Amino acid sequence: MTSEFNLNELKAADRLPSPSGVALAIMRLVQESDATLQQLVQLVKADPALSGRILRFANSAAFGARRPIADVQTAVMMMGMQAVRNFALSLSLMNNSNQVLCPGFDYPAYWSRSLAVSVSIAAITARELTVVPEESFTLGLLSDIGSLALATAWSDIYGECLGSATGASLLALEREHFSIDHNALTLLLLADWGFPAVFLEALKQSFGLKVEGLDRTARFAKQLAFARLLGGYCLADDAQREMLLPGLIKEAAGHALDEASLPGFINEVIGLWHDWGKVCDIKTDVRQPLPEAEAPVQPPVLSGLGLLLVDDDIMLLARLSKQLTAAGYQVAACRDGESALKHIVEHRPQLVITDWRMKPLDGLALCKTLRASVFGKNMYLIMLTSTEEEDALVEAFEAGIDDYVTKPISLRVLLARIRAGQRIIMLQQELEKESRDIQRYTAELAAANRRLKSMANTDVLTGLPNRRYALNRLEQESATALRNNQALSVLMLDLDYFKSVNDTLGHDAGDKVLVHAAKMMRNTARSNDIVCRLGGEEFLIIAPNTDGTTALSLAERIRRCIEENQPQGVALTRPMTVSIGVAGSVGGKAGWEELVKWADDALYRVKQGKRNGVELAGDVEVCHKR
Repeated sequence: MTSEFNLNELKAADRLPSPSGVALAIMRLVQESDATLQQLVQLVKADPALSGRILRFANSAAFGARRPIADVQTAVMMMGMQAVRNFALSLSLMNNSNQVLCPGFDYPAYWSRSLAVSVSIAAITARELTVVPEESFTLGLLSDIGSLALATAWSDIYGECLGSATGASLLALEREHFSIDHNALTLLLLADWGFPAVFLEALKQSFGLKVEGLDRTARFAKQLAFARLLGGYCLADDAQREMLLPGLIKEAAGHALDEASLPGFINEVIGLWHDWGKVCDIKTDVRQPLPEAEAPVQPPVLSGLGLLLVDDDIMLLARLSKQLTAAGYQVAACRDGESALKHIVEHRPQLVITDWRMKPLDGLALCKTLRASVFGKNMYLIMLTSTEEEDALVEAFEAGIDDYVTKPISLRVLLARIRAGQRIIMLQQELEKESRDIQRYTAELAAANRRLKSMANTDVLTGLPNRRYALNRLEQESATALRNNQALSVLMLDLDYFKSVNDTLGHDAGDKVLVHAAKMMRNTARSNDIVCRLGGEEFLIIAPNTDGTTALSLAERIRRCIEENQPQGVALTRPMTVSIGVAGSVGGKAGWEELVKWADDALYRVKQGKRNGVELAGDVEVCHKR
């Protein structure tokens, strides 16, 4: 049961992909009905990087401004609040997840694909309006954020899942290891960030193999599914695109795009994808990885410690590089601090040996910069210096060096200092491995506990939450309704004449009927409704933030669905039907025990009548009877 997954466990690890403070503030502001443009401008200005990106976007081809825009207020005003929200959220998440953590997770391809889906759904909703295109853009960008969350929170375990699974089997592996899959985690995260319920329901439906219905939610779900196909097409090479095109043509027919107009639309989407990639600094030349059999063979990793030498003395640099390479180390060389910093960011050497006096960025400034960064705070640093003055050495150690060697350099001394550093590096690696092992063990233990809890709260036959879960959840929802002055309704359901099925056809046939009925209830209920099996042929549906009249309509939809969809392969003597009693209250004025009693009384009256009906109970008297 993914509803039992504790999102707070991931939040506590502080490794979830999450919006930064400014981005989160912008998201919350835009959700307020009385938010002003000036308030938004002030928040944007609080983040210089975001301000620069917004100005860059406002002046880009993707936006198409007629004149140069030089100030943030004008850019925000022309873009609109939702577009700025899109930018703040997406850029914040991309910036916070740019460090490669999970082996096997292709970060550039992930963001490139997400952007392709994002521009696709915006273009689709601009043609056939279901939601505002600017709002659909963000949902498209984050429609697979659950994958990034798993790669971030449990990098090693998820890397193994990615390495041993393809396609739908990945979802099963995710549920086995984490008690949740990336689709369900995506929905949890988006709900936590305050996305509208209609967006979440549409996204949930789009994850299914087939979307039914013609209402706004179903149409948006179909658009999201089409956008994912377009996103995959964007990343495919020419051969793969030829294979994908027939499926696109078939799907496009449901979106007022015939075979003649589809190529133009696809080219428009691809052009927007490239334009947005330039604005957001996302690579749009990324292609889907080759199948495993065709994957290029990676060169073997050389053994030995990875060193970086930094010195503006060319002769010294060449001599030390040769000597250290001969000693078995992997040696790279840079002639100044700026090029060294770029090399460190890209290649992450284990140990840096740097001269002090260099231009334009000297060794001292390089050390300070590294110690202030995430990737350089644990790097081992050795300073080459021509002085042993006490004040100078204190300054160097305060800047962050671990050791120093004086010039002229003795190779024996330098090698001894490197070996001392190597011992520290090995200890750090062992600690990191122990930390990963502990994290892995903790994750597996937490997943096992969630599975046990899920089993204890799940009906084995139907897969629905059981009586224990139903009563606990009712108590929680009742407290929420009281705290927020919201409505709460319950539906008591009982399959009609079910005993005769067991008596005449046997328990196997009865089990099939129960499983089929549970499936119909689950498919017809809304995403926020909780469908439970109390036992036997009795079911309970909890409908949060739903008044009695709305719950009555829900009950009628379920009754009609069960009546119109009979179980296959079971020779029933009479059609399967259901009787339903409904009760609702507002603000917790009636406790959950009373609601259940009222709904049960209403169900009893239906059962005493013709059955196959629904009835809404009031506090004292029946308000409606079918």
